[in-house]
Order: sequence, then C-alpha cells, then structure tokens
Amino acid sequence: MPHIAQLPPELVNQIAAGEVVERPASVVKELVENAIDAGARRIDVRIEEAGSRLIEVRDDGCGMSVEDLPLAFAAHATSKIRSLDELESVATMGFRGEALASIASIAQVSMSSRRERDAHGWILSPNESLECRPTAHPVGTTVTVVDLFYNTPARRKFLRTERTEFSQIDQLMRRFALAHPGIGFSLTHQGRLVFELTPLAHAQLAEQMPSRIEALLGAEFLNRARRIDSAASGLSLSGWVADPAYARSTTDQQLFFVNGRIVRDRLIGFAIRRAYADVLHHARQPAYVLALDLDPRAVDVNVHPTKAEVRFRDARAVQDFIFREIHRALAQGAAVPVSPEPVDEQSSAGTVSFGGQMEPQRRTSGWQGSSARSMPASASSAQGYLNLLAASAAPSTFPFDQAVAPEIREASPSDRPEQEVPPLGYALAHLHGVYILAQNAQGLVIVDAHAAAERITYERLKKAYAAQELTIQPLLLPVTFAVTESEADQYEAQAEAFARLGVVLARVAPTRVRVTALAALLRHADAEALARALLSALSEEEPDWGQPQAVLTEPINAVLSRMACHGSVRANRILTRPEMDALLRDMERTERADQCNHGRPTWRQLSMTDLDRLFMRGQ
Repeated sequence: MPHIAQLPPELVNQIAAGEVVERPASVVKELVENAIDAGARRIDVRIEEAGSRLIEVRDDGCGMSVEDLPLAFAAHATSKIRSLDELESVATMGFRGEALASIASIAQVSMSSRRERDAHGWILSPNESLECRPTAHPVGTTVTVVDLFYNTPARRKFLRTERTEFSQIDQLMRRFALAHPGIGFSLTHQGRLVFELTPLAHAQLAEQMPSRIEALLGAEFLNRARRIDSAASGLSLSGWVADPAYARSTTDQQLFFVNGRIVRDRLIGFAIRRAYADVLHHARQPAYVLALDLDPRAVDVNVHPTKAEVRFRDARAVQDFIFREIHRALAQGAAVPVSPEPVDEQSSAGTVSFGGQMEPQRRTSGWQGSSARSMPASASSAQGYLNLLAASAAPSTFPFDQAVAPEIREASPSDRPEQEVPPLGYALAHLHGVYILAQNAQGLVIVDAHAAAERITYERLKKAYAAQELTIQPLLLPVTFAVTESEADQYEAQAEAFARLGVVLARVAPTRVRVTALAALLRHADAEALARALLSALSEEEPDWGQPQAVLTEPINAVLSRMACHGSVRANRILTRPEMDALLRDMERTERADQCNHGRPTWRQLSMTDLDRLFMRGQ
C-alpha cells in the first residue's frame, strides 16, 4: 500500500468542486448567494450556452477592498463567520468560504469589485495571477466564469442538453426572486432578456408581491392560491398554497424557503403532503410558495454540501406547525366560508415579511388573501336531504321518506335580493341525476352531488369518530350476505374493528355474515357493499389499534374515506330543490368542500362573463 501523502491544493479544490459544482446552475447559486450577502439591491445574471461558456453575475452590493479580493479565492476563507458560535447561528446564504476556490479550480474566473469609498475598482484573475489590477467599475461586484469544466472534460460530458441546463438556471433565479422580493433580478441568455424584476419596497411589499408571483409563476397560480400568514411559538409561515384542483404532475411549483434560503427538505415535504392528504388527487403534486422564518439557532444549515437541506432543532414542532397552518388554509375552501378553527393568541403576535425576519410587533405585512367570501351561509333550507347525507344522524333530522316536501316553500332565486344569495346560490335543477345547477350572484354554479355529499359525510365521520360520538342504530331488517369461508374468517377477526367504525356484524354460518347495526351517519348505505369495502380498507391500511390516536389518524381517515363513499348520495338519485339547497348549505359549512375524498373537484363556477363569451353576446 502506498504511503499517505498530502494532496496538493489544486486537487483538494477540484474534489471540493465535485461536491459544490454539480452543474452550471450550482455556480449561479453560489455567486447569487454571495451577492445577496453583500447587501445587493439589484443582481443581473448573464448566461451564454446555458452557462457552460459564460456565467456573469453583477451586483450593486458593498464591494470588496484590494486586500480582500485575493482572500476571496483562498480555501475556507470567508467574511461571514468568525467562531463556532456564529456557525451555529448562521444568518447568511453562504458561509463555508470554499465556493470561489472550487469554481476557480474548474473554470476561468475573474472578479471585479469596488467599494463606495474607493476611487476605482480592482480586478483579479486568479487563474493567471493573484495580483489585483485597477479597473473602472461601479460600486458592487462582478464575477465572470468562462469555460466551465475546461480542465475536467469528464465532468462536462455529464451535463444535460443546453435547454435542460438553462431551465435549471431559470428556475433557480425565479426562486431567488420569490425568496428575496426586496432585490431586483434580471436574467439574460444568449443576449435575450428572459425576465427583469424591480426591487419591491418593504412598505409596499403586501400590495406588490402578488404581481411578482404572477410574473414568475403565472396568473393561474395566483388566482387559485390561498394566502397563509401566521406566527406562533417563534415560528412564522407566510406565502401561498394552491387549491388542490390546481395540483400538477411535476414539482416545479413547490418553493419553500427557510430564513430566505431555498431548501428541499423531506421533513417539510412530508408535512405539506400530509396537509393535502384528504384533498389531493392520486399522484398529483401540490403547488406552493412558502417562507418559514425562525431563530437561526433553531436550524442547522450546515448538513449538506450545497446547503439544499436543513435540520431543525425541534423538527416535530416545525412539522406540526407547517401541517396545521396549511391544513387550516385548505379547510376553508376556495370560496365557501366555514367557521374558522380557534387561533392561538400567539399567532397574531408577530410581523411576517416574506423571506425576512419576524418582528415582535403587530403583523402589518398586509398580504391578507381575499379568497373567502364574506357572505354568511344561510340555514339549511330543508331537512329532507340530510337523510340522504351522512348528516342524517342529526337529532332534528327526519327520515327521508317522512319529509314533507310540499310544506317547504322556497322563493325562486330571482325573487331573492342579490345580497342575500349565499356563496353557492340556490338550486335550479338536477341534471341527469348527477349535477346540480345553481344560481348565485356571479352566475352559474355546477355541483357534482355525489362528490359533494361524499366530502360532507367524510368530514362528519371524522369528527364523530374523533369525539367517540358515532351513534349506532340497529337495522330494522338485518342484512345477511354470502361470503367465502376465508372471508368469513376475516370478518370474524375484524369484528371489533368494524364495531369501532360503526358497523356491527356477526358470523352466522360458515359462509354467511350478518350486519345488524350501522352508524346513524351511514344508515342509508348499502350494508353489504359497505361491509365489503370496509374489510378491504382495513386489510390495506392495517391500523394498529394499540397505537395512540395521533398515530392512528391517517390510516383511520383512509378507512373512513372509503366508508363515506358508500354512505353518500349515489348518482342518478334525483333530488328535489329543497334537498339540493340543503346540500349547497351543507357544503358552505363543511371544511375542504372544494374536493371530494379522492381529490376531485366538487363544484365549478361559471360567471356571467363566461356564459356571455360562450354565446358570443356583445361581440
């Protein structure tokens, strides 16, 4: 075995470059972070051939002295930390002091810089000489990187196509622009300006930030997003989460910032996915732009070579906070007001600025969303429909076959003053026993009756189960059905679990099972179909009943979701107008009423403008 030898500095830097510089976008990230740390108010990035030929980053920050320029390219030299205590509370973007040295080892680099108090700037090309030369330069710094991987051709072979590499840079710059709205950004590729954004004044951040989001992510995201702005226990979360119906097939619009730093953290991603669990359709991806601010000492940013991941001191508290706030935002619905959950008194104790730090004052960011209508939901117009819903267990509810529809007289929608029309309006018709057509102040509302009823039933099942208030109602005529002997064994083994969930059954023969009682919320369900679906759900989820309730929540919710599908109004069941109005009012009072349990939308709005456009009125 060869003797141990000290590696030369050039090889050390190239090894470090292998960790820090994965692709051209990695170089852009390091240089832009340095510009942000320099206090820049404007950062201009110029790219040629997707960064493989040229990367130039110019900022108007504080600049550097002639003494500091050579040190900037020395390994592990930095102006951002001086001690272990400062390392444990890093508040800057970069701090390791190895990026410039690594980049200079695999590319031709030059840096020009000038401080405000200096008469002229200085330029340094470390690949040629460590001597600085005077140069004309405005206040700030310009770093030029030419021929990336020129001396490591094997690395260049691993680059993707020019289009793919530039796409990575473009997405990165858009993330920076969203994380730091107080900075102006521009991106130019092959001489073409891709985008240019002016810096937003802190005092006008609330009014102007939506326009920056629209410019970078599109108007559709902004129109379908819900505002979050909350703080509690030293944590602050602000930004936007998109409606579940806006979910995408890719993760390109999942932007999360921790103290202004772009991160892709598994713990955070898991918390967000949990919040969307009840409303996201299959393998679709949620879209969001969120900033989490907390004490720098409570987060470790030094756990990944590219600083893309972080570690929290109290990961459980952070995860629960993110889950709770997003869950609350999604529960409110896109346009249907519901009674909000009680808010912690601490949640109104701080000012949150997106990508900034929390101040111990009254929140004045002003980024308050206006997605929720202010109209109050009116009382249910008829109890008859409640019997078809899971809500049929309410004490004031009558069996559907005893409801006397003629005694319920509803004024037609046109007879009601517009200001009294509730958000989802009043029913006009039930189309083919599937879709409810309703008129509200904006125009036409189309509701999928089964999907809406499924969500309502599901939410009521969850609340009743959590409060241990699932009322069991004996069936007048018990339902007996045939099964195989192995299935009968499974039913017998799961009898206790069935009872917990509101389905009482017993094995009455080697190949026969009898359902004798159901939860009142499900009493109109097909008992056999419900029992079979419940057995399948329990076999898939396999809840461990010995676990605490918090651990059981997700598998139990999955089971209750399957039950709600069988306990809801079925397609082709024609509803009367009072029954349809009752459903609309129930939707307005139900959390997450925009989507069914499988993530499908439950209703859509067509405004009068949309209808006029369809029929070319006024054209």
